[in-house]
Amino acid sequence: MPNSSSSALTISAVSAVAAFGAALLTAKAVKRSRSGSIQWDIPEWAKTSYGVDDSKRYVSDEEMMAVAVELSRRNVEEGTGGPFGSAIFERLKDNTCRLVSVGCNRVVPMKNSGLHGETVAIQIAQDKLGLYSLRSEGGNYELFTSCEPCCMCLGATLWSGVNRIVCAARKEDASAIGFDEGPVFEESYEHLEKSGVKVVRNVLRDEAAQILSNYGRIGEIYNR
Repeated sequence: MPNSSSSALTISAVSAVAAFGAALLTAKAVKRSRSGSIQWDIPEWAKTSYGVDDSKRYVSDEEMMAVAVELSRRNVEEGTGGPFGSAIFERLKDNTCRLVSVGCNRVVPMKNSGLHGETVAIQIAQDKLGLYSLRSEGGNYELFTSCEPCCMCLGATLWSGVNRIVCAARKEDASAIGFDEGPVFEESYEHLEKSGVKVVRNVLRDEAAQILSNYGRIGEIYNR
């Protein structure tokens, strides 16, 4: 009979993979036409503020996380979605990083449960680079997210091909305002590490958690 730890890991893995399957079908969709076609999109302010500048280089985790946290704050301020932002960076040979894509939560305005910040950033990066896995051609890509991922986004992270995920706020910070992050266990992160995805936590946690707390007083908690 399997022990509780292995059972939890199995449940987590199955749930995450199943959820990612659904996300893969919907993460690109921000507007559905009558013909059933789907279109890419992020808010106009994000395109303007975070248009990719190949000349800009980022050095520290704090500098890169500031992009994800600002996306979460601005997304609420502009009324374009929930308090979650993500960004994907490429780590270059000189150990500096360049911004590849950004994503922010668009679930409520776009009526699409798959449009979390992580899935949006991942799909945009893969589309831009023409890769189904960001590591398939030897690239070194990292996902920065303003909050630890839900079960769906953990699945997306596993299959995305990033080599590293860096998180700001913790699961309990999101849960404290009512968000349900699903079946996420410590074993889930252990599985990421075993799969070659380094996990870093608590970078700018206080700043990101404050944005969540502020949103909890005024925003819609859509999955409870």
